[in-house]
Amino acid sequence: MIILPAIDIKDGECVRLYKGDMATAEKVADSYLETAGLFRKAGAEWIHMVDLNGAIAGKRVNGNIFISVAKNSELKVELGGGIRTMEDIDYYIESGISRVIIGSAAIKNPELVREAVKKYGEKIAVGIDASRGMVAVDGWVNVSDTDYISLAKKMESFGVKYIIYTDISRDGMLSGPNIEQLSRLNEAVSCSVTASGGITDINDIKALNNAGLYGAICGRSIYKGTLNLREAIEAVK
Repeated sequence: MIILPAIDIKDGECVRLYKGDMATAEKVADSYLETAGLFRKAGAEWIHMVDLNGAIAGKRVNGNIFISVAKNSELKVELGGGIRTMEDIDYYIESGISRVIIGSAAIKNPELVREAVKKYGEKIAVGIDASRGMVAVDGWVNVSDTDYISLAKKMESFGVKYIIYTDISRDGMLSGPNIEQLSRLNEAVSCSVTASGGITDINDIKALNNAGLYGAICGRSIYKGTLNLREAIEAVK
């Protein structure tokens, strides 16, 4: 299993949210490049980044920051937030982003996913963010009538290899990941599933690894010190 430390960007700053609520944004680091460098020193190979402004606006907002991290940190950047068109996807991949996450557009414009996967293959991931099992869109502002397993199976049929699943109720809460939902998803599709939301400590990492997941995204747990990144990476090698 791979560990992906996370940096979310709002108004150019490194923040974390509670349950995706923009009003709860808490600054967690002064420099995104310094933070990425610390992640690299701890042994990380990937970093998970989100353009929070982009997720709400439905367009690229903080693109220069993510490209800077991709060029200067020696980390592979997985990026989501506000990626709604092929132009967005082309721009980021051509600028050095290793994996682009399509979120809301997977519900609103599924043909975009099909087209992107055809062009870029494993550089495309789909982010499925759910509230009580129902998929949320538009920076989690709205909840659709599609359940997360149904969407995952549809994405699998398009050739999507990577799915990032977030239980919104646990995001940023340090309350533990939703192992039950993640396991159901992992069993339902052949895609590589990454867990996001609620990861608190090394026991959560071990539980996700035992569940056979591909990856785990860790944010607040690293910043608050409840999870040691180096220890987590070593535990799942």
